[in-house]
Amino acid sequence: MQSIFWSVEEVAIRAKQFYENGIRQNVEYGDNIGKMIVIDAETGEYGIDPTGVETALKLKQKNPNARLFTIRIGYDVAVSFGGAMERTSE
Repeated sequence: MQSIFWSVEEVAIRAKQFYENGIRQNVEYGDNIGKMIVIDAETGEYGIDPTGVETALKLKQKNPNARLFTIRIGYDVAVSFGGAMERTSE
């Protein structure tokens, strides 16, 4: 696979597009709320687990050059330092 340089912003934009244009409807419900989803910004492949670590390792094993982006399902931010995390509107 050819390596293409993407900025951090480009990876985020592409991953968020995948999330908004198809993944969100399939994952944002019930027990998934609050879990981490890791998205390969190149392929749209994703996985879900409580921390995102296991999924990231699996995606990197499949493609060592994968550009990964992590989102907390149902929230606007993945983590909060000293502040409150608010749910996205449903």
